[in-house]
Amino acid sequence: MPLMRTSNPAFNDKVFRGEGVALGDSMTLNGTVNKTGLLLVFAIASAAWTWNVATTAPERAMELTLVGVIGGLVASMVTIFKKSWAPVTAPIYAVLEGLFLGSVSALFEARYPGIAITAVGLTFGTLFALLLVYRAGLIRVTEKFRLGVVAATGGICFFYFLTFILGFFGIHFTSVFGSGLIGIGFSLFVVIIAALNLVLDFDFIESGVAASAPKYMEWYAGFALLVTLVWLYLEILRLLAKLRDRR
Repeated sequence: MPLMRTSNPAFNDKVFRGEGVALGDSMTLNGTVNKTGLLLVFAIASAAWTWNVATTAPERAMELTLVGVIGGLVASMVTIFKKSWAPVTAPIYAVLEGLFLGSVSALFEARYPGIAITAVGLTFGTLFALLLVYRAGLIRVTEKFRLGVVAATGGICFFYFLTFILGFFGIHFTSVFGSGLIGIGFSLFVVIIAALNLVLDFDFIESGVAASAPKYMEWYAGFALLVTLVWLYLEILRLLAKLRDRR
């Protein structure tokens, strides 16, 4: 099976190439699922602890958010460039990302009661639904599908970066980030693209298993899926907040 492209920055065409491994030391689907589940446990446990801290001592929420954002960014970059370190760096990333998610979720929950558990449910519901659809062969990752998702993801990243830079000059896209129809439509579009990235990730992992990638790539694949899930959760959280504001 040929290796596939994906817009997830943790995956690229060179990830699984040129890695000779001994029999029994290669990447497996079950191993990847187990590693992904373990990383999710680390992230959820860290987020739960941070949630409790943020609700009892709100002044610490910003500190935890900064630690999570900066530390998570460093851990993700190290993991991407030193894939063989993934068995160590991926769990570290999961814990740090949990710090960020717990703080952000607590802040949203304080303003929109019940929004966090709804976002979590929708995120995992989307994950399992797309996995079932993918395994059933109802979604086929064609070249056009892949290029479309990659292009859309790149456009979203560029737009976010542009708005961040323009914000320093007092230029804000209030209609896009507001709770109007344009803002809700934009968030819905981003949620769909983030969800479709999961399909590309499933396809790429399947290719890695077929290519007998090294065992440590199970941790790396779990890390990459977690990156997509974090993005999907945050976008769903933002969409739900906009919908609440319209009530």
